[in-house]
Amino acid sequence: MTTSHVDIWNDCIAVIQEEIAPQSYDTWFRPIKPVRLENNVLTIEVPSQFFFEYLEDNFVTLLKKAIRTSLGPDGRLEYSIVIDDSGPGESSRIKLPTTPSAPGGNKRNSLNNPHLHIDRPIPNPFVIPGIRKFEIDSNLNPNYTFDNFIEGDCNRLARSAGYAVANRPGVTAYNPLFIYGGVGLGKTHIMQAIGNEIKAQSPRKAVLYVSSERFINQFIEAVRNNTVNDFMNFYQMIDVLLVDDIQFLSGKTKTQDNFFHVFNHLRQSGKQIVLASDRAPQKMEGMEERLLSRFKWGLSAGLQQPDYGTRKSILMTKMYQNGIELPDEVVDYIAHNISSNIRELEGALISLLAQSSLNRKEVDLDLARGLVKSFVDKVQKEITIQAIQEVVSEHLDVEVDLMKAKTRKREIVQARQIAMFFAKDMTKHSLKSIGLHFGGRDHSTVIHALQTVNDLMATDKTFNKSVEEIRKRLALES
Repeated sequence: MTTSHVDIWNDCIAVIQEEIAPQSYDTWFRPIKPVRLENNVLTIEVPSQFFFEYLEDNFVTLLKKAIRTSLGPDGRLEYSIVIDDSGPGESSRIKLPTTPSAPGGNKRNSLNNPHLHIDRPIPNPFVIPGIRKFEIDSNLNPNYTFDNFIEGDCNRLARSAGYAVANRPGVTAYNPLFIYGGVGLGKTHIMQAIGNEIKAQSPRKAVLYVSSERFINQFIEAVRNNTVNDFMNFYQMIDVLLVDDIQFLSGKTKTQDNFFHVFNHLRQSGKQIVLASDRAPQKMEGMEERLLSRFKWGLSAGLQQPDYGTRKSILMTKMYQNGIELPDEVVDYIAHNISSNIRELEGALISLLAQSSLNRKEVDLDLARGLVKSFVDKVQKEITIQAIQEVVSEHLDVEVDLMKAKTRKREIVQARQIAMFFAKDMTKHSLKSIGLHFGGRDHSTVIHALQTVNDLMATDKTFNKSVEEIRKRLALES
């Protein structure tokens, strides 16, 4: 009876399962498919180039043992790697032979191998010689892990997707993984947990966490020093790119163009991209459409405000980590009354403990009540351009949509200029960003609006009074 390739691979699997944890087997060996057995050479199909590299980096000894056990000392293993083309339903395969029985051989096959057979040509991207050997600072905080991230209904999708990406970067359908949500809800924690988990499993991988602001500044510096090619080559060699606050690329056309090319290169190379933003892709303004469409290719996972159960779990976890005990009624009170985001919840706990220590008071419900009242009074809601537009709209009886429209009616122009004035005065948005919120107007229009409002406030008492009334209403909103 002739032994089939499936039987041989099953024999290999039996050896492998005895040596590794079930989770590692499910991640790295279950997706493999045996293809053929010819001349004592077993061919297996793996999902990607990255998958092949990971097996060779981490399981080559185990694979040698499994092949020797199943095929004898002369047995050989050949990989068939699925290369995902951008065309729908298309793929190509590259076959890499390896000889597990040969001691001291190179475990990674060179593309110059004379026995290498490629089913169809695959383009070779420009590579700086030796760049794979350099070390980079991943900018990861080791305190951000999946183990200390509290899961709840508000974040379960993002956390689960992040964990899947961390265990199979570049292999899952979540590429890019786009995480969005308000301030203090855990976007950065999940991103950094992904990076830390990948580095723990594959220390040699080039993982980089970077804010969009840093990316922008690096690009500006590269333009100034005429080193844009070096900038691009560096980012194109990253294995896992984690970009926080991607919304700040809004309106920066040149930077977006370069990020577009980095994004395309990494994704086509099977590398993992994770992005975070304060809003969903479909709500982002000032982004090129081709870039937004790519943000939507993978999975967009939103984070919501934590519910009571999740807030209490967070407090209990923080207490356990710091060896703190608090009465249940105090924990319940804080969890019930501070609900906006996780950062404020943790801040309230720290403030409570500090007051207890400094004033030498026991932590009780009265102390918690006083702290929460003081804390909530100090926490101001972030004023947004949308909120400003709505207040100005109501006060001057001009619809928000008309402020964004291309009309030169005096009352509408004036309402728009006042709203722009407060947007500059009460938010951190740039002039260009403010213009984008008012129908995509140029920053020079915003500058003209600021000057006009300042001039009228200095010369027109009625106008000045109206502006001050709007300011008072906005103060109530913040």
